[in-house]
Amino acid sequence: MALALNDEVTTRERLREILPRGTGNASRKDLDHINAVGRAFIARCPYVLVSTVGADGRHDISPKGDAPGFVEVVDDQTLIIPDRLGNHRLDSFENLLVNPGLGLIFLIPGNKETLRVSGTGRIAADADLCARHAVNGRSPDLVLVVTVEQAFMHCSKSSVRSRLWAPDLWPDTGDVPLMSEWVKAAVDTEQTLDEVQAIHDRDAATRLY
Repeated sequence: MALALNDEVTTRERLREILPRGTGNASRKDLDHINAVGRAFIARCPYVLVSTVGADGRHDISPKGDAPGFVEVVDDQTLIIPDRLGNHRLDSFENLLVNPGLGLIFLIPGNKETLRVSGTGRIAADADLCARHAVNGRSPDLVLVVTVEQAFMHCSKSSVRSRLWAPDLWPDTGDVPLMSEWVKAAVDTEQTLDEVQAIHDRDAATRLY
């Protein structure tokens, strides 16, 4: 059921009436390529979030992570993201087959700013490209080739407000729900909670590459 709203904003005019467009550097920092600053950021980045949209309009955000610099900057408008072992849901890839548009957010632990990139994505089983991203002798089966259309650094406010990189201020995670609890609640399975968790723990320990 959709929540009833008293003053829903439905037009750009109303949106800009409430929050006028900025006039500072933030409104002019967009580039249509990855510059030297972006290259340096990506070279130090171990984690990127990939956003896609399916044919039905449903959005998906998938995290990708590996050693810093695992995303290759081929040139100023081309990135390659290796597809490491996962759960074979392939939500992002299924979406890209029908809608190539995507968005990326690069995060570096301890760094308050992020790098935002948008463009289009293609899926490749190119043996040479996959081999370039081999780890421990294991090449990915697929790579995601991104054509950059927009790139810019995003300010630190959200990281500062959330205290994202302030370990001394992190909340206690002792009562945070586990993946196994979600599976037990969502899936009709006779496996016990411990059995489900053991499967996920073993997968994380043995199926990284």
